[in-house]
Amino acid sequence: MEGSGDAEALMAALMANRQLLEAKVAINNAILTANDVATSQPGDFFVVGECDGQKTIDGEQMPLVLTPSREGEAGGTTGYEALVAALQAEREWLEGKVVANSAVLLRGFGVRDAAEFDAVVEALGWPHIRYVGPAPRTHVHGRVWTANEGPLEQSVYFHHEMVLIKEFPGKVIVFCEVPPPEGGETPFVPSFRVTERALEEFPEVVEELDAKGLRYTFTAPSSNNTGSMRGRGWEDAFATSDKAEAEKRANALGMDVEWLPDGGAKTILGPRPLTRVFPGRKGRRMWFNTVVGMHGKELSSATAADGSEIPASFVQRCEEIIEEESIQFRWRKGDILILDNLATLHGRRPSLAPRRVLVATCK
Repeated sequence: MEGSGDAEALMAALMANRQLLEAKVAINNAILTANDVATSQPGDFFVVGECDGQKTIDGEQMPLVLTPSREGEAGGTTGYEALVAALQAEREWLEGKVVANSAVLLRGFGVRDAAEFDAVVEALGWPHIRYVGPAPRTHVHGRVWTANEGPLEQSVYFHHEMVLIKEFPGKVIVFCEVPPPEGGETPFVPSFRVTERALEEFPEVVEELDAKGLRYTFTAPSSNNTGSMRGRGWEDAFATSDKAEAEKRANALGMDVEWLPDGGAKTILGPRPLTRVFPGRKGRRMWFNTVVGMHGKELSSATAADGSEIPASFVQRCEEIIEEESIQFRWRKGDILILDNLATLHGRRPSLAPRRVLVATCK
């Protein structure tokens, strides 16, 4: 019975001090709330999510998935307008995430079409850079273009956007307006992992090609051919039908031109490095080339800058490594994928129709 008396005495003491205890709890809660406000982070509009196919590479989620916070959902602040406002306010924060994680997927913000996507691109504040390359594309709205319009049943090889010319994008922003019923993913690869693995298996070849540099050639028709993955005509690529002006613009981009009897153009580029190291990316050697995509193809070639051949076995194994390191997820309507073009290769899987994916390229 002694224990029962102790319990009754304890309850009596607690009731007597109830108001004091409640006051202390209220004070502690107020302190915690004040600390939360003082230490709030720029990304409070977003919460980190997950997606199928996501990987953790060197401690980084790829892609980093950002979705609307619960508070935003409850307050009805999702949608592209809320996203635009958040991005305008938090540009530096988001750019830090893109560089740290190499890829950021914005999902669930209700972005519906090219005009709304263009508003998102503008909100990010990165200057526009015009696409120059072999893929057939069409201007849609503002800074937005279609992705490669080549046949959907074909894949697009892994590449850094505009890797061969002097000025290339720092960011590639991809928007899914119409997700395909099957396939059509936009896979990407952390470029430094390709270099690491190629060095493990072919250290002499990698270092020799890096020292020599690479030489590329590509043949373009005069007018666009959307039946080919690389069917963009030189007139469209250089935005002129005047050959002298086209040569001038080509030279400014770091390429020479040879005119062909059928009206096409053969562009020559080089020397170009096999790998590159960019500031702010942990000193990683990026696989910043398009050897796999151009070596021995019908319209293109890739050799060492001195003209010597690159071993076919080396190219084949590098293609396998790139595939093994690839990351992909199923597109959902409204998804926006921001890729660090200095750190990731990207491509396209074969797809069933319909599929509508739009692109913006930024400095």
